[in-house]
Amino acid sequence: MPRPMTITEKLLAAHAGLDEVVPGQLIECGLDLVLANDVTAPIAIREFRKIGVDAVWDADKIALVPDHYTPNKDIKSAEQAKIVRDFAREFGISHYYEIGCMGVEHALLPEQGVVGPGDVIIGADSHTCTYGALGAFATGVGSTDAAAGMATGTAWFKVPSSIKFEITGALRPWVGGKDIILHIIGMIGVDGALYQSMEFTGETIERLGMDDRFTICNMAIEAGGKSGIIAFDETTRAYVEGRAERPWTVYASDPDAEYARVIRIDASEIEPTVAFPHLPSNTRPVREARHIAVDQVVIGSCTNGRIEDLRIAAGILKGRKVDPRIRLIVIPATQAIWKQAMHEGLFDVFVDAGGAVSTPTCGPCLGGHMGILAAGERALATTNRNFVGRMGDPTSEVYLASPAVAAATAVAGHIALPEDLD
Repeated sequence: MPRPMTITEKLLAAHAGLDEVVPGQLIECGLDLVLANDVTAPIAIREFRKIGVDAVWDADKIALVPDHYTPNKDIKSAEQAKIVRDFAREFGISHYYEIGCMGVEHALLPEQGVVGPGDVIIGADSHTCTYGALGAFATGVGSTDAAAGMATGTAWFKVPSSIKFEITGALRPWVGGKDIILHIIGMIGVDGALYQSMEFTGETIERLGMDDRFTICNMAIEAGGKSGIIAFDETTRAYVEGRAERPWTVYASDPDAEYARVIRIDASEIEPTVAFPHLPSNTRPVREARHIAVDQVVIGSCTNGRIEDLRIAAGILKGRKVDPRIRLIVIPATQAIWKQAMHEGLFDVFVDAGGAVSTPTCGPCLGGHMGILAAGERALATTNRNFVGRMGDPTSEVYLASPAVAAATAVAGHIALPEDLD
């Protein structure tokens, strides 16, 4: 009989063709998808050509998404995108997403059914861990590893140990997935789960919708995690049925599986949370940050640019005006989300409030375009990182928070909660 295993260990064992694995074991796994974007794919393509193969491993299991500097902001970014476009055409990559169907990769691929439960996925982008919300093992790798994956369909892993986060109880008003993961990162630090799988469980997680689950797994890397994962349940099933490209496999942790740590959290103790510069772990309750004025608010990204995020923000902004000192930028994460938000009248709310709505892009999150900060400016963003110079000038500052706090902040002119607007 195989040893009791966590969901992550079971996934990796199955893809390595083994009955069981143990943390620390080196294994070679077959892959279900290799991902790269307009920043990382050109490097991967250069390394791929050095390998000397005549074709990619599987043209249907590679995804190339030009989302970071697109629509292209300058000649260099246009050249980067052209390298990706030409490679996709040369090798018949089926999951290449051009402007007009492109979206922020970690929102787009689940939405399009390209990733699914039970997959093992590598991506040349650190927030590839987002797909763990579907019950997949998904992790970021370097461009060289992505090149090898495109050529061979395999990757080497050291099996990570797992931390179980068991979250129970009812959430407070205006507390969602972003607050949960910021609370956790604040607890354990940016290296608190270094090269470990962060498994999120408990009745609180089970009650969350998929958008909140994606948010939580998206930021596992901000605690040093190798991956984040949430077990498949009926909420997952409702999301993947009708959109998944291929059959999926469901894995679950054994009741007696061994964990490096089990951390139990009372959901009622989680407050609306904001991460201060310059680390996602530098967290405080929003109530302690009301004095901080900002210059810009960004609602979007692979963390919080999904339809539920936009609905929450619009619900707060409706009938209100953005403070004249604030620049509000709203970025739906995919074309489908953009279109749905438009039809639901959310764009009317954003524009009537004094905000600007963008086509899907990672843009400001990485200091790329569509919202760069000048020296000394502050932004509150629903993005996932706030390192020095992350969104612009090295003397600028980024605060991380939920869509609810972002919308309230845009109206108040300083970091605020929705109830502060009444």
